[in-house]
Amino acid sequence: WLRQHEYVEKLNMHGILSASAGQEQLLTELLVTYGKIPVLIGELISVEIWKHKVFPVLCRLKDFKPRSTFPIYVVLHHEASIINLLETVFFYKEICESAEDSILDLIDYCHRKLILLAARSASGQAAVLVPPQELQKQAETMEFEISLKALSVLRFITDQVESLPLSALTRMLNTHNLPCLLVELVEHCPWSCWEAGKLKKFENGTWHVVPPEDQVKMTKLDGQVWLALLNLLLSPECQRKYRFDGFNKSQLLKLRVFLTDVLIDQLPNLMEMQRFLSHLAVTEPAPPKKDLVLEQVPVIWDHILKKNSGKWEAIAKHQVKHAFSPTEEELKLQARRWAQTYSLDMMEALAPDKPRCRVCGVEAAKRCSRCRNEWYCTRACQVQHWQKHKPACNLMA
Repeated sequence: WLRQHEYVEKLNMHGILSASAGQEQLLTELLVTYGKIPVLIGELISVEIWKHKVFPVLCRLKDFKPRSTFPIYVVLHHEASIINLLETVFFYKEICESAEDSILDLIDYCHRKLILLAARSASGQAAVLVPPQELQKQAETMEFEISLKALSVLRFITDQVESLPLSALTRMLNTHNLPCLLVELVEHCPWSCWEAGKLKKFENGTWHVVPPEDQVKMTKLDGQVWLALLNLLLSPECQRKYRFDGFNKSQLLKLRVFLTDVLIDQLPNLMEMQRFLSHLAVTEPAPPKKDLVLEQVPVIWDHILKKNSGKWEAIAKHQVKHAFSPTEEELKLQARRWAQTYSLDMMEALAPDKPRCRVCGVEAAKRCSRCRNEWYCTRACQVQHWQKHKPACNLMA
């Protein structure tokens, strides 16, 4: 499993680097050719079930006293790595099509994550999923970020409504009523909040204060919600299938107050949405035609639950003994493998800012060859800093 995680993490990093260089086509072709998208979706749902079913039981066991919590963190992080990789590649139509029947499972997964987002905005905090105190804050932050990635994946799925299976459309529109859930996200906007009289928004993995002049500026996350709504409400096929009953109609009409001139200037496509809502307000759309007799249903979630029903405690006990209680030697071996996976060179390639000289602060191209931790612009700066750097360098090297 650790080897599988290493492969997923390396693919994730490679996907981010390729996307930043506009060269992710090779990665998407390989994922499609080898049929790996359904595998990734299955793995994603497996970790999600583990978090809900096994982990709480595992933490209640009396003999659960891990020497290090990092192996558990790796499992929690596995879900984030997979959803990040899917977000990177689901922009492409062929990736969406290669998911085949597992697209239904992915839609269900995204729906569960959006419900978590909506619940967070309603209560002001995320549900606590992870009991150990040292992991609790990390897990809450991670769950929030995973949910935001799931929102992006869902928007990419809605981009392909024309080529999705009929069951996928029915599931999004009627089983889960995603348009109304997206309206809830527009209303409460869980990625922004007021704190001490200042507006804060969550972007690029961190919360930051928004200056007054940028407060009406649309964020990437706002855009994802509006684009998903455009795809689901303005597509003729979706309009034919969606139930525009009294409740759904009243929820959708709430969007009109948010469609200001400032917002439409930033996303001109919303003009079409404004016209559609104005028309909806004064008409009674025809009820959807019931033309689907047999409907596909997602199977991965139910299959895993049925297969392991009543076994969660036994699985937890087994994992405490064989996975989460490594010896000192095993822990060192795992640490070396993780160090290779999360290599400094790869991390630095992902960093938006170039390294700076430790002495003078200008852009640096040379680094300490022993610890590979400090950067310098010239040999002279390195020599000047050596007496200060020497103790830390000896420790790390």
